[in-house]
Amino acid sequence: MSEEIPVPGILSRARELVDPAIAAALSGLCPELRLPAEYHFQSRGKGTRPALAILSAEAVGAPSETGVPGAVAIELIHDFSLIHDDIIDNDAERRHRTTVWAKFGIGVGVVAGDALHNLAYEVLLSDPTAPRVKAVKHLAGAVSAMIAGQSMDMAFEERSLVTLEECLAMEQGKTGALLSYATSVGAILAEADDSVVDGLSEFGAEVGVAFQAVDDLLGIWGDPERTGKPAGADLRERKKSVPVVIALNSGTPAAEELAELYSRSDWDAGGVDAARALVEAGGGREGTQALARTHYDLAVFALDSLAAHEEVVDEVVEEFRQLADFILGRDF
Repeated sequence: MSEEIPVPGILSRARELVDPAIAAALSGLCPELRLPAEYHFQSRGKGTRPALAILSAEAVGAPSETGVPGAVAIELIHDFSLIHDDIIDNDAERRHRTTVWAKFGIGVGVVAGDALHNLAYEVLLSDPTAPRVKAVKHLAGAVSAMIAGQSMDMAFEERSLVTLEECLAMEQGKTGALLSYATSVGAILAEADDSVVDGLSEFGAEVGVAFQAVDDLLGIWGDPERTGKPAGADLRERKKSVPVVIALNSGTPAAEELAELYSRSDWDAGGVDAARALVEAGGGREGTQALARTHYDLAVFALDSLAAHEEVVDEVVEEFRQLADFILGRDF
C-alpha cells in the first residue's frame, strides 16, 4: 500500500458547483421517481467524474461554470448505470446502504435508472447551443460504449475462457468510456480545439482502464469497509475480472485448478478463499498491478502531451494529475 494521498481541492469545489444543479434536475422528476433518485444520491461517492468535467473546462481557460452541464450529465449517467448494475448483480447494498431496487423494488429501480439516463440529455439540451449538441453526441457514444462493455461483462460469466485482450476491451467500454467523456466534456462545452479535446479524452480513457484494474484488485483483495461490498464479492459472482483472466490464461497448475473451481456452482464456505489464493498463484494480482501502472503511465503521457497547446492551463493539468492519483489511490 502506498502512502495516503491528500484529497484534491477540486472535489469540494466541484460539489459546490454541481450538487445544486443535480438537485435542481432531480426536482423535475415526477414524485414517484424523485424519491428513489434522491435516495440514491444521498450516498454518492467522491464525485470524481463531475470534478473531472469541471477541470476540463478550466484546463482550456474557461470559467468553471462552463463545465457544469457536462458534470451534471456525466454524474446522472454514472448513477443510472450504478442503479442498473445493482439489479444485474443482485447487490442489495452499496456503500453500506440498501440499494434502490432492494428498498423500492426492481421495477422502480429499472425506471429510476431510465429516468436518470434521460435526464442527462435533457440537462444538456435545455439550451441547445452548438457546443451542447456536440456534447450530447459525444455522450451518446460514451454511453453506447459503456453499455456494450456491460454486455460483454455479463457474457463473460457464461464463458469458460476469456482472453486478456477481450477483458481489456470490456473494461475500456464499461469504465474507460465515461471517464474519457468526463475529462473532455468541459473542453467541448468551452469550444476548445478538437486536438485538445482528443488529448483530454485519451487521458481519461487511460485513467479509466487503470481505475478498473485497481477496482478489480479491490474486488478480490479489498477491505469491505472501503469497497462497500462483501470481501471477495467478484469471486463469489464468478466475475472474469482482469486478475482472474490473467490467472486463467497463465498456463500454470493454478490456472487449471481455478478453471475447475469456477465451473462449480456449489462452492462451500472456503470457495472464495481458495479462488483468491489460486488467482494470486496464477499471477493475477501481480499482472493486474503491472497493467494498472502501464495505463497510469499512458494517462500521464497523454496529459504531458497537452502542454504543447497554448490554450491549455498548466496549473490545471497538474490538478488533473493529482486527481488521477487520488482516484487510483496508487494501490498498484
